[in-house]
Amino acid sequence: MVPQGEQDTSYEAIEQAHPTGMSVQQIVASCASLGERLTEATFRKYVQLGLLPRSVRVGRKGKHQGSQGLYPASTVRQVQLIRRLMAQGFTIEEIQSRFLFVGGDIDALAKEIDRLMAALERAQGKQGSGDSLVRREVEEARRLATSLMEKLRDVERRVTLQARMERAAV
Repeated sequence: MVPQGEQDTSYEAIEQAHPTGMSVQQIVASCASLGERLTEATFRKYVQLGLLPRSVRVGRKGKHQGSQGLYPASTVRQVQLIRRLMAQGFTIEEIQSRFLFVGGDIDALAKEIDRLMAALERAQGKQGSGDSLVRREVEEARRLATSLMEKLRDVERRVTLQARMERAAV
């Protein structure tokens, strides 16, 4: 098993290497590289149970190549969390009902907000430095978005911690 600090760095590297998503096979291989055994069948079961996000179908390049399902790269991190919770004695049903698996959604929202803010900043930059009010509003929107992302991550951590504490008290 990879130590936690190295594991966090490994997750970040995986997520940066796959910004558009990962296939099931890539996720299984990434888990194996982190010392976490995962089969495709188990992965698909976690998806069916709602513990992991569903794939997005993406067309393959080339004639008659069909499409393939891609999952967010953060799914590798979620698999590890599910396994850790199960090792702590939580059942699948408890994990489904007590833990919010919205970290991937929060990350996706943060990326979308970053994309939107970058577009606004580019548009404002093309117009020149003319309207300082627009520039200030864009800067304020960026600050509010950052604050929102921090708040959402904090809420998710608190809900998850509360569920763990309830389990420990039983």
